[in-house]
Amino acid sequence: MEELVKALTIGVANGLIIALIAIGYTLVYGILELINFAHADVFMLGTALTYFALEVIVVSMGLPAGSLTALVLIFAALPFIALLTASVNASIERVAYRPLRNAPRVAPLISAIGMSFVLQNVGLILLGPSQKAVEPVLPKNDLVFFPSGPAWFGIDEVMVVAVTIPLLLVLRWFVGSTRQGKAMRATAQDRDASGLMGIDVNRTISLTFLIAGGLAGAAGLVVALYYGQTWFLFGFQFGLLSFTAAVLGGIGNLTGATLGGLVIGIISALSDRFLEAKWTSVLVFSILILVLVLRPTGLLSEKVSERA
Repeated sequence: MEELVKALTIGVANGLIIALIAIGYTLVYGILELINFAHADVFMLGTALTYFALEVIVVSMGLPAGSLTALVLIFAALPFIALLTASVNASIERVAYRPLRNAPRVAPLISAIGMSFVLQNVGLILLGPSQKAVEPVLPKNDLVFFPSGPAWFGIDEVMVVAVTIPLLLVLRWFVGSTRQGKAMRATAQDRDASGLMGIDVNRTISLTFLIAGGLAGAAGLVVALYYGQTWFLFGFQFGLLSFTAAVLGGIGNLTGATLGGLVIGIISALSDRFLEAKWTSVLVFSILILVLVLRPTGLLSEKVSERA
């Protein structure tokens, strides 16, 4: 029982991380019907920025690793990391996607793949070819809810939940209730009609890329702290799982992306714990194929009211 609970805990934490990245894919797809392959590499830059921020906080400022001050400072840096990755993502839209908006659909797709390689090489220049260990700031002790019971959650899992859940809820509220969120949904439904109704389509699309990039930066910080490392190929590794989650849940659907991330995270954790890690990818993608054969739109059918 303890093994199962621990696997589920790790699965939920990994699933929330995957969902946070998958939301960025589904936001952009809802607006442009474009798979922004560079999104995962923007996330990778978020892990790199977290690494450099901790180098400054822990090494340059002389704070001991694992200190409360270092932990507070790195979370205080989260808005700045998210702002930088949001700016990178919005710049990609302005430079690589907007000039191709009326081009054949394959043109922006190739541009997205090209931008992914560009950012991947930027990460290679910044981080080098090998994985970099991130300075530890999270306590390693587990939380025990009953004196004689097992430790169900670690501080790192609590950190993942504490960061990702509020971000996902705020995004849902923003898209569903604010004026700009309604503009995003209207643009996703009919771009030309939205322009005729007075919506600034270009600004709305830029805002969507800003939000997606900010979420990628937040996910980068969470991953760097949770896994304790960064790597220039993290974009490919996590991007593949996140894109799969978006497709599994129903791409273009915010709730579907979250559900898909949780499903993949839990299945992967259970497979790693009770089978073998080498079979995890086989199991995940077999389930994806099965779901898409039986339900091509994904687990949740696309809802116009939830699109962004």
